[in-house]
Amino acid sequence: MRKLIILASGLALAASLSACGKSGMNRNRPDEFAVARQAPLVIPPDFALVPPQPGAPRPQDTKASDQALDALFGGSAARSAGESAALDAAGRSAADMGARSTAGSPTTPVVDKGSTTSEIIAAPAGNGREASAGTAAPAPQPVTTPQP
Repeated sequence: MRKLIILASGLALAASLSACGKSGMNRNRPDEFAVARQAPLVIPPDFALVPPQPGAPRPQDTKASDQALDALFGGSAARSAGESAALDAAGRSAADMGARSTAGSPTTPVVDKGSTTSEIIAAPAGNGREASAGTAAPAPQPVTTPQP
């Protein structure tokens, strides 16, 4: 029995060591550094940089909100003649600069549009029965002409 156990363990050891000799682990792979050639570093001939003026503000010291507005709208550009004419016709100089702050003020005059407009504004979004607004007026009846 002892010889059988020693023989079985020897076979198991030989089988496990034979797995180390497989050539599957040493297959030819491409070298990852030889796949792409690296371009040589080149310094551009002209950077077109100018030295800063003494006492001038630094461009990176502007506020982030100003930089965002310049990026979105292109900064303060001169208006065209047509744009200036349209703004003048709309009354750009007569506009109230504080219109947004006085819109919800209790002293702001409002026009009563009736309960129908209030119902439409207060109605929830959607197509269901809850999203409909009714009117107090009855629906118009179709006009029929008598047949002779």
